[in-house]
Amino acid sequence: MPSQKVLEQKQAVVAAVSDRLKNSVAGVVVSYEGINVADDTQLRKELREAGVQYTVVKNTLLGRAAEEAGLDDLKAVLEGTTALATSAEDHTAAARILSKYADKNEKFVIKSGYVDGKVVGVDTVAALAKLPTRDVLLATVCNALNATVAGFARAVQAIADNGGAEESIAKKNAEATAEA
Repeated sequence: MPSQKVLEQKQAVVAAVSDRLKNSVAGVVVSYEGINVADDTQLRKELREAGVQYTVVKNTLLGRAAEEAGLDDLKAVLEGTTALATSAEDHTAAARILSKYADKNEKFVIKSGYVDGKVVGVDTVAALAKLPTRDVLLATVCNALNATVAGFARAVQAIADNGGAEESIAKKNAEATAEA
């Protein structure tokens, strides 16, 4: 039987990981077997810059934390080496970075993930990885809205250039139709 001190340490880890799971929008569970120190350091740096928290976790502790967080289905993949990457804000960052790394390293395997409190499979993690970043999506929306506003501004300017009279515009349309 473990000592009281060891038991308290394990309970603290389970509580911390459970809180992390509950307070994140998405996460990915990976098998990090075969990764060297230099690659691991680079991977951790890239994840940290994207706001993703990445840690190695014992399977039993992660299993208990997943239970507490309502992610029981994660327990099915908790075998071998396990690391957990979570993001509090970006739904795609962990999946994108880890999938890119897994493509280059065959021993580094994505086991599962979760999004908004629901456990997802490897296929869904791969689909998330292919989505553009949040900034790119926001830029796309802004461009679409800007194009609509710009078109409206051109229409208003055309009306102003024609003296603002609807009769003038109707007359020009009628003339153009008669010429055709």
